[in-house]
Amino acid sequence: MNEYMEQAYKEALKAYKKKEIPVGVVIVKNNKIISKAYNDRQKKCNVIGHAEIKAIQKAEKKLKDWRLNDCDMYVTLEPCKMCEMIIKECRIDKVYYLINQNKSNHVFTQTNFCKGLKLKYQKLIDNFFKNLRD
Repeated sequence: MNEYMEQAYKEALKAYKKKEIPVGVVIVKNNKIISKAYNDRQKKCNVIGHAEIKAIQKAEKKLKDWRLNDCDMYVTLEPCKMCEMIIKECRIDKVYYLINQNKSNHVFTQTNFCKGLKLKYQKLIDNFFKNLRD
């Protein structure tokens, strides 16, 4: 599991370097990464440029099916409501995330296995939002 979250973190770094909200995602099926993505909403001027949606689209294309049964998603930040609905629609089995968005109703599973990575990611996202304010 750690290796998948590490890959999601690497995707988030790509977004960070492009001045996007640093969110990264990998989708795994049968212990193999089938897609990965990062946010590009600002650069593409696209409201649905969320990492989760992009990764889902890539996985659907690879599997040639919109149903992502038996797939798990690893994402650095707890998915927003829009992404949550799309994740449910495409039938992803489990979603693991590092940092929550303090929503009152947690649908997905916050990881407890990547403590060091969680701290690293928290610093990255804090820096991103601090730089926005400066």
